[in-house]
Amino acid sequence: MFTGIVEELGEIVAVEEGSDSSRLTVRGPLVTADASRGGSIAVNGACLTVTEAANGQFRADVMGETLARSGLGSLAPGSRVNLERPVRAQDRLGGHIVQGHVDGTGAIIERRPAGDWEVVRISVPSELARYVVEKGSVTVDGVSLTVSGLGRKDTGGAEGDWLEVSLIPETLSRTTLGRAPVGAVVNLEVDMIAKYVERLLAAAGRLA
Repeated sequence: MFTGIVEELGEIVAVEEGSDSSRLTVRGPLVTADASRGGSIAVNGACLTVTEAANGQFRADVMGETLARSGLGSLAPGSRVNLERPVRAQDRLGGHIVQGHVDGTGAIIERRPAGDWEVVRISVPSELARYVVEKGSVTVDGVSLTVSGLGRKDTGGAEGDWLEVSLIPETLSRTTLGRAPVGAVVNLEVDMIAKYVERLLAAAGRLA
């Protein structure tokens, strides 16, 4: 379990491609300080299991399902990544409840300055749009953010085709979102509570 508060900007050191998987070597001295084999670290919002940790680096295997649902497959040596360790029971929940289970990907379609911060518009897959609400929480590349706006594409489509988030200077400087250009693919995780509610209501409807 994570909170979406990025602890460290890490760097991809190596990528080993498999037939339906890949192995990442990631540099992150802070998050590896107490890491051990079998532990978890979120990389751009995807919860990965540590297979080896030493000298400020860790390795993790990325399975085909994660590669298909996230943007981890596009990472290359030198790529910067957002890193977060799992939350401890006694820690403050600074963001929101994040599982590290990426639901899908979006793309940055617009960035515009707004004083000291930036407003970033991100496309949302139609199957995820219904779980996103204005002033609710969303995780973008592992960063817990508040949805500041929702809308439709100019060409039409379902409500929620895009969402907007406002990035304060702290987020711009401490995460990859500060450098992500228009067109960049980002990992999205919607609020899990919405998915549970939908499931329960569907089950109740069948029973009725």
